[in-house]
Amino acid sequence: MTVTTELADALTAATLRWEEVALRTDPADRDRAEEGIRLAYRIGGLAEPERIVWVGSPAEGARIAVRLAAGERDGVRGVEVPGVGVLDAGRSVRHEVRTAPWERARADVHVRLGSTGWPVAWSLTGGALWNRVGRLTDRVRGAVAATGESEEAGAELRASTLDAVLGQHDAPWLSLFDALGRPEVEGLVRVAESAGWWWPFERVALVCERPAELHLDDSGRLHRAGDPALSFPDGFALHAWHGMPVPADFAASLAALTPERIRAEENAELRRVMLEHFGYERYLAESNATPVHRDETGVLWRIDLPEDESVAMVEVVNSTAEPDGTFRTYWLRVPPFTGTAREGVAWTFGLREADYQPVKET
Repeated sequence: MTVTTELADALTAATLRWEEVALRTDPADRDRAEEGIRLAYRIGGLAEPERIVWVGSPAEGARIAVRLAAGERDGVRGVEVPGVGVLDAGRSVRHEVRTAPWERARADVHVRLGSTGWPVAWSLTGGALWNRVGRLTDRVRGAVAATGESEEAGAELRASTLDAVLGQHDAPWLSLFDALGRPEVEGLVRVAESAGWWWPFERVALVCERPAELHLDDSGRLHRAGDPALSFPDGFALHAWHGMPVPADFAASLAALTPERIRAEENAELRRVMLEHFGYERYLAESNATPVHRDETGVLWRIDLPEDESVAMVEVVNSTAEPDGTFRTYWLRVPPFTGTAREGVAWTFGLREADYQPVKET
């Protein structure tokens, strides 16, 4: 089957719609989500769950799912869950509810589209959303694991997130199958359009609310100064700076940065963010750094950081004067192994040092 222009347009439209679904922060449509859950069970050949329990975040859902799985493993009928009551959940039925329908839909669509049409259709839908939504999912999983009281507990919580059906965050693959009208995923589609992550057990389904707030930078990474970049109704929240998890007070601490504080930071990733925020030029000036090499192209500086690669910068002066007659200084980030200023400038042009012979500098 050829991916015609008409089909390509439909797939692209579905991707835009599902991107919006993945990033929704309005309250869940509980009635429609529960209808979708029951339909997903029926499509999977199962009896509908006897009880559907709503939770405030993936963290709460994962904690309860761990307790239910432990009860099933230990042969305990009825697990007391604080704030919820006694749940007789049975085994996880994720395979029947999510994995098997996905496998059936994928196999049939692959046959229909063929080896040529399949990658085109996927690139227009799931492929277009995969990295952006996947980054978000990974951050949530990591934050859920971090709520564990021990390393072992954190590992259990993370494993539980792998057993979740991701609801709105299943947008990448649902965008393709929904656009093609696959009946196998109709229940999953309804839940994803209406709620967040959920955990299907034989007799109980856990389903969580969507985030209450979501803040991303221009690259689609979690980012917010001061307040949580992602938060859920029950208070579970993620603080992030351009996609990197940071402590809750990190943004406020940036105002009081000093070279000494930057060097003292043990987390290499946080130290890089601090350095970028503080400014390389300012760091060099306030840390009394000395140049490594100087030639007619500029000055090479190197910032040595504990247990991390060095930061190398070439200071160059624009040969063209500004309107006021001054000459602007630029700082070029170059590889840490750079040995000379000329080598660094040559690297920025994709050249070796010996091949960098400008006739005229501008």
